[in-house]
Amino acid sequence: MAIVVTSSRLAAFADFYRRLAQLTVAGVPLILALKNLRQHPPARDFRVPLDRTLSELEAGATFSQAIQRTAGWLPMFDVALLEAGEQSGRLDNSMGLLADFYAERANNARQMLAELAYPALLLHFAVFILPFPQLFLAGDVGAYLLKTLGVLGPLYAVVVFGLIAGQSRHGEMWRSLVERVTQLVPLLGTARRNLALARLAATLEALLGAGVNIFQAWDTAATASGSPALRRAVAGWRPRLEAGETPGDLLSESRAFPDLFASHYRAGEVSGSLDASLKHLHLLYYEEGTRQARALARWVPRGIYLVVVLLVAWRILSFWLGYFGQIQNALGA
Repeated sequence: MAIVVTSSRLAAFADFYRRLAQLTVAGVPLILALKNLRQHPPARDFRVPLDRTLSELEAGATFSQAIQRTAGWLPMFDVALLEAGEQSGRLDNSMGLLADFYAERANNARQMLAELAYPALLLHFAVFILPFPQLFLAGDVGAYLLKTLGVLGPLYAVVVFGLIAGQSRHGEMWRSLVERVTQLVPLLGTARRNLALARLAATLEALLGAGVNIFQAWDTAATASGSPALRRAVAGWRPRLEAGETPGDLLSESRAFPDLFASHYRAGEVSGSLDASLKHLHLLYYEEGTRQARALARWVPRGIYLVVVLLVAWRILSFWLGYFGQIQNALGA
C-alpha cells in the first residue's frame, strides 16, 4: 500500500466503505460483496489485500479477523469499528461512518491542496528568481543551486516527513507522540480530539445497544477512537468497573475526557437513556470536529501565503537597500 496517504487515496477508502455498505444493506452476502469490489476496486492495489481478506473469510474468519490478518492494510481504529459493527449486527453503520470519515478527510485535503497551489507557486517563483541577478552577474551556478535547491530541499523533506508521521499505521508510541504534538497546534489538535470522541461515542452506542458487556464495549470503543490518550485512560478502568463503579463516575474524574462528554454520559446513564446520549455526543463532536477541520483546511494555506508574501517582500527590500547602499558608498568614495 502507499506510504503517504493522498486525497485520492482517502477518496478510494471512502468509496470502498460506501460501496461495501450499499451492497450489504441490499442483502448481498459479505463475501460476494467483497468479490464484487475485488473485480472493480476503488484503486488497483486494493486487489491483493482483498484477495487475502477473502481467503481468510472463506477459511472461517470473521470480517474483522480477516482484516487484522491482512496486516498493514487498514488502520487499527478501522478494524476496531468494523469489529464493533460485527458484534452489534450493524456492520453497515460502521462502514457508513468510515465512509463519511474518509470522504471528509479527502475533501479537506483537496481543499487545502487547491488553496496551497498559489502560495506554493509564489514561493518557488521567489526562490528561483530572487537569486538570479547574482547568478547573472557572477556566473556561479553552484551558489545559485545552493540558494534555490538548498532552500526547497529541506522544505520538501519537512512536508514528506509530516505526511508520513501523520499516518495511522504507525505503532502506539509514535501515534501517541504525534497526538501530543498536534494538541499544541490550534484547530488541528481539537479537531482530531473531537473526531476521536465522536468515533468513540458511535462505537460505544452500537456495542451497548447490541448487549456487549461494558468492559469490552469501552475497550473496543476506545481503540476505535484512534486516540492513544483515550485508549490509555480507558485501559486503566477495568479494576474499578469490576469493583462496582460506573463509567460515568470514572469519566467525571478523567482528564482525558471533556466535562461536556462526562456530564452527557452520566445523565444518560442515570436516566436510562444512554443510547440517546451517545447518539447526541457522536453528532455533537462530529459536527464540531468537522467544522474545525474545514477551518484548518481554509486557514493553513492563507497563513502560508502570508508568510511567503512577507518573505518575498523582505528579500526585495533587502536587495534594494543593499543596492542603494552600494550606490551611496560609490558616490561617497
